Amino acid sequence: MFTSFRQSMAWLHTWFGLALGYVLMACFFFGALSVFDREIDRWALPETRFAPQPMPSFDKVLLPAFARLEADPADYALNMPALHDAAKGPQTPRQELPPDEYWAYTTHRDPVLAIGAGFRVPQPKDPGLENHIHANATIDPRSGAAVPSDQLKIGSQWFYPMHYSLNWQWQNMGIFTVGLAGLVMLVALVSGVIMHRKFFREFFTFRPQKQTQRSLLDLHNLTGVVALPFHFFFAFTGLLIFAGFYYFPVSQFQLKPLHDQHEIIEARETGLPHQRAGIPAPLASVDAMMAEAKRRWAARDMAGEVGFLQLHHLGDANGYVSIYRAGSDRVALVGEAIHFKASSGEVLREEPPRAAVPALNEFLTGLHLQHFEHWLLRWLYVLGGLLGCACIATGFIFFVEKRKRQHAAAGSPGARVVDALAVGCVTGMVIAAVGMLVVNRLLPAGLSGKGEWEQQIFWGLWLLAFVHAALRGAPVAQARINPAWREQCWAIAALALAAVLLNWLSTGDHLLQTIILEPYWAVAGVDLSLLAAAGLAALAARRLARREQRALLSPSAAPETEVVHA
Repeated sequence: MFTSFRQSMAWLHTWFGLALGYVLMACFFFGALSVFDREIDRWALPETRFAPQPMPSFDKVLLPAFARLEADPADYALNMPALHDAAKGPQTPRQELPPDEYWAYTTHRDPVLAIGAGFRVPQPKDPGLENHIHANATIDPRSGAAVPSDQLKIGSQWFYPMHYSLNWQWQNMGIFTVGLAGLVMLVALVSGVIMHRKFFREFFTFRPQKQTQRSLLDLHNLTGVVALPFHFFFAFTGLLIFAGFYYFPVSQFQLKPLHDQHEIIEARETGLPHQRAGIPAPLASVDAMMAEAKRRWAARDMAGEVGFLQLHHLGDANGYVSIYRAGSDRVALVGEAIHFKASSGEVLREEPPRAAVPALNEFLTGLHLQHFEHWLLRWLYVLGGLLGCACIATGFIFFVEKRKRQHAAAGSPGARVVDALAVGCVTGMVIAAVGMLVVNRLLPAGLSGKGEWEQQIFWGLWLLAFVHAALRGAPVAQARINPAWREQCWAIAALALAAVLLNWLSTGDHLLQTIILEPYWAVAGVDLSLLAAAGLAALAARRLARREQRALLSPSAAPETEVVHA
């Protein structure tokens, strides 16, 4: 079938990339946006535009906020029948479920505070399992007031999960699809390296004045080679992060008895109770425990704020409080945990440094999730993600350009179909994301179910972009460019400008205000990025228009005859 190993690698690279490149495009683009997910949240929720806050007082702010939490109705309806033992009596009403755990999480970029609770099922089928119905909320840490739950955090609750799950929650199919795409990406990277014999030359080769195929392939190679370590690292660590939870959950199924026994032994060795004792006990001052944790961290020459706080076995003699230092000054997410006895504040355990393998795992995970405080590195992450998008997009276009004359002569719709999918995936994805921000500013803040509206409009805009690309694709069947590329670039430019303008009109936070008068770079950064996107999209649209015009004015011009091999 193939005359050489390199040819087989070229086939693998081309068809694997084409099959799942559309998924990888979304992963790279929304992964790039996720680098600044909290900043996008501030733009989308104007009431949260204030300075980032440290972990507030538990006794004065958090405890009253936790007391107002109720088990999530959807979680109750879905999981209560499976957890409750009907033979022991009727189900406990949702509002009467006793809390068993509380948690709170913040970072150096979060003005608001994420909190949650786990409510215990009093009559469980299996007392050895984690029998919890959960609740989550976001509060203003200055007052404890709740942020409305039906307002969507577009950055952290939509763009961020999009890059690893496609926001396709059914049976975790989105996560499995992205995992398959990540595996294919590793194959494409390796096969791409094998294909290109002049690998290091690709660093310096881009000939924009050459024929279209040659320029596209140069740009495809350049963006792939320059960011090759970035692409490989993120594909590998992404698979690594989800391997134990979703792809190979051995401890949760095949080895579950051994896993449960390990938890019991670990609890015995660490002194942290695995289960409730069934003896009521009061809760000592958590503020005093937080102060002691910070004192101990400072004594170890790593002063810092509390990043994550969790209370286990509430109201029980076996209750304990886990306090983790915020990890903004290092790569690993959270650590240096100190555990206190909940009823007395006595220190139960101060975690020692990690062993080599867990430390390496935490380092790789933290490097992927980049919650550390390093703004230049964050922008390099964005650049790497956008280079990935450029690499995939030029691969799509090169595939079409190389085949569209042959397909046009044979009457085959193949090039037109691939081109329409590429348009919808590349420019259509940007239209959906920017259009979502426009809708966020157009809809009233108090609209019931505003977040649901934003999500539905996002999918609607993306679907509309695919339909538009398909309907406007007739020129591709005649070996010409699809005008949908140009038209959707103009749509991106218009939507991006509209988003900046609407932010100004609806909040008063124009760029002069957020850069000079009252600097607030989270909002200014989003506005400036939108303006940059508008400028680039308009430039691309103008260039595409000139190219279309040249083709129409010279219909008898000789076609590009250079044969370029990937």
